[in-house]
Amino acid sequence: MAFDLSSKTPRQPSDWTEIWHLWTVIVPRRSINGQLAYGKVWRRHDGRDWIYKKFTEYDGEAAA
Repeated sequence: MAFDLSSKTPRQPSDWTEIWHLWTVIVPRRSINGQLAYGKVWRRHDGRDWIYKKFTEYDGEAAA
């Protein structure tokens, strides 16, 4: 449950805070070969902070 600091009453968190989003992240530093490091992660907001999870791609042909 989250609180609105201006009115001091409890409010329900938004629906989008419970949904994982696929997000592309660019790290502002160079990799060993001199290119920018980037990748995809799952991202969700818990009402206060962003939570990140590792994204691993699913290869349908390899599973078959």
